[in-house]
Amino acid sequence: MKKIKVLIICVISILATTNVKAQFATGADIVSSYIWRGIPQDRTIEGNPTLGSPNFQPFISFTTGKFILGSTASSSFVGNVKEVDLYATYVISKAFAFTLNDYNWGFTPGNSYFNYGKGTDHIFEASLNYTNNAFSASLNSMFAGADKLSNGNNAFSSYLELNYQLTPIAKVILGAALNKSPNIYFTSGFGIVNVGLRVTKAIEITDKFSLPIYGILEANPYSGNIYFVAGITL
Repeated sequence: MKKIKVLIICVISILATTNVKAQFATGADIVSSYIWRGIPQDRTIEGNPTLGSPNFQPFISFTTGKFILGSTASSSFVGNVKEVDLYATYVISKAFAFTLNDYNWGFTPGNSYFNYGKGTDHIFEASLNYTNNAFSASLNSMFAGADKLSNGNNAFSSYLELNYQLTPIAKVILGAALNKSPNIYFTSGFGIVNVGLRVTKAIEITDKFSLPIYGILEANPYSGNIYFVAGITL
């Protein structure tokens, strides 16, 4: 945890000393249910996933040069999800980017968000992202925090996702858990957990304003489940 805090301080120091113009962005999605990498994110206190209610998902980001700092969140309309995540991205090149994610689903009742020590709800993940025209891929591995095996060791839950843009409004998604992940992807080893099709459309409200909506049909072959998610971007 000390190494992670030092890394965060270094990133902030770099951002504070750069002369590149900074940009802020914010927005929000409303989704019919919260499905992440093929896994429902409405969960019981024990951590078991269930198919839940609509979620409000705001985001904010700060970009300066090749660095992006941001936060995403999700809040269920019925209160089963209270998630606030943080991330830092370094754009290596036009094709590659590296991201550190700090996830917090907050499953432990009474646990402080700022508890980064023993019993923390935070999970830290490193991601390498690749984009080349219509094709993109990401390799993600959780390396510290609450992602544990039953013996208390880190599970290092890892996930590979491939995306291909079929048309300007439609893309296909293929995602797999790469190892045993009892608490994140609920796999005992390698498994395809996310096969989907996402279609986006802009509904014109006025001559100057349109409302982006999207639908995602996705299946989790490993668990034998299928989901349809509808979303609106504000």
